[in-house]
Amino acid sequence: MRFPVKVHPGLLLLLALWFGGVSVAAAQQTEYIICSGGPALRQWEDLRQPGQQHDRWWGNFVRTARVRMQEIQKTTPKGTIITWLVYRDAYVRRAAADHDPLTAHVESVRDTYKINLVWFRTGDEVIRYINEGGGAVSRSQIKISGFEYFGHSNKYCFLLDYSSDIYAGSTVWLHETELNRLNRSAFARKAYCQSWGCHTGESMSKAWKKATGVPMIGAIGKTDYSFMHLRDWKVALAEGARWTR
Repeated sequence: MRFPVKVHPGLLLLLALWFGGVSVAAAQQTEYIICSGGPALRQWEDLRQPGQQHDRWWGNFVRTARVRMQEIQKTTPKGTIITWLVYRDAYVRRAAADHDPLTAHVESVRDTYKINLVWFRTGDEVIRYINEGGGAVSRSQIKISGFEYFGHSNKYCFLLDYSSDIYAGSTVWLHETELNRLNRSAFARKAYCQSWGCHTGESMSKAWKKATGVPMIGAIGKTDYSFMHLRDWKVALAEGARWTR
């Protein structure tokens, strides 16, 4: 007499993954991306009226990103890859002006917190990394569980470079009209996305959702990177601003 054998559905899934050539660890692994734009040159900020100077410290978009990555390491599943995309040229220019090895400071964050640092120079490289991954990260196997941006922005684009190459202007950006080049399948279904730049929620957040299928929290109004040492290095909303999806 034969007796039916009941197998838990979860076990069947694990066996299918294993014998299908994909390990359980790889199937569960995701990547969280933090993107940092570059600082302005002090010589350009010094041309502004005192009340209009807002990007004098080189580490505005580095320290906040570092603190956020520390939080992510504590709150995301074990094995989550944390990748830090950093716009290199602005830190090279600022390092020369300040006579301070800023790129080495950024790389020390990588070494201390064991994250994946990727320098970039163009908005195209950001799109390519999101779509394809890089190095040991293959987008076909590892989905993006989060994306956050720290840097200058306006309602239509991330200003990856601002007042670094030329005064009060951007030479490197990621515009909302370029977001349709992003691969929707690169993102996990419930990926968390947020821009900590100014005005993103006024237009770019909608373009991001349309392109990727996942919402991006952004500010209506300005964000505030001043006096962050008084609030645990967290970005705040400026007076009258609010978050939206």
